[in-house]
Amino acid sequence: MPPKQSPDWHREPPLYARAFSVRVCHSEYLTGNGSSMTASTTINKGDSLLHQNVLGSRRFSNYWWATIVTLGASGFLLAGISSYLKVNLLIVSDPTQLVFIPQGLVMGLYGTAGLLLATYLWLVILLDVGGGYNEFNQETGTIKIFRWGFPGKNRRIEIDSRIEDVQSVRIAVKEGLNPIRALYLRIKGRRDIPLTRVGQPLSLTELETEGAKLARFLGVSLEGL
Repeated sequence: MPPKQSPDWHREPPLYARAFSVRVCHSEYLTGNGSSMTASTTINKGDSLLHQNVLGSRRFSNYWWATIVTLGASGFLLAGISSYLKVNLLIVSDPTQLVFIPQGLVMGLYGTAGLLLATYLWLVILLDVGGGYNEFNQETGTIKIFRWGFPGKNRRIEIDSRIEDVQSVRIAVKEGLNPIRALYLRIKGRRDIPLTRVGQPLSLTELETEGAKLARFLGVSLEGL
């Protein structure tokens, strides 16, 4: 007589679970580790700790625009000063031929405004606004969301919660002139907490991979697909 086995021992997972597993595996195959949301994603301590470093303002596009604005504004300001002093301070042109009022004055004002904007961009990069990390600890049952903000009382933004209060991981997708592709953590008694970087939307494949990975780790459902 064959030994008795638990009635659930050989039961196959339901169809929706198998389809979800295949979809996740396919996404991970396309994107590698799927870590574009973060600088790095590590799972250690016996798969009980998930740590995600979130990229903030220190990304290439911000460095690029801050540099372009700085160079352009400096050129306008030096052109205005050159037209006033009648001394050429530029290499590529001779603004001393300009009449200071109104041409030189207007260029100087444009240059001043541009340098103020460039100063703001470099400060945002220096402060790494929006950067931080998400940490999910199964051993302690805690969640910690940390972000750097602007100077003041919100310079350090920290959110602590319990894993047992997590209801789901939500994917938000909005197309248009200002597209939104982000992950949110839905926690009981709180507003949805954003988990992904801001200012540079992820691709749909990366978003799906990150969401599926986190939902499996926390043991909750993935919404928004």
